[in-house]
Amino acid sequence: MEKYTCHDCGKVIESNEEYMPYKVGNEVYNKCKECHQKDPILRNFQTMEVYSRVVGYIRPVQQWNKGKQAEFADRNEYVVENGCA
Repeated sequence: MEKYTCHDCGKVIESNEEYMPYKVGNEVYNKCKECHQKDPILRNFQTMEVYSRVVGYIRPVQQWNKGKQAEFADRNEYVVENGCA
C-alpha cells in the first residue's frame, strides 16, 4: 500500500484514503481531502528564483558563487519615496 504526504498539513495519506493529486511539470503534489476542501488551489509548490545584478550582469542568485551569495545576503535595500521628477 502506497503512502503519500499532504502538501499543506504534512499528514500521511494511505492510498485507500481520498486525496487530490496535483501534477506540476514532473512533480506530483498531494493534498488530503480536508486540505483540498479548505483550499483547492495548490500554493507554495515551487521555489522562487531571485535575479539580481552582479558585476554588470543580471543572473539568478542561486547560480552565483558562495562569496557573491554571502555579499547578496548582506546587502541593504533602500526604497526611494519621492523621485526627482
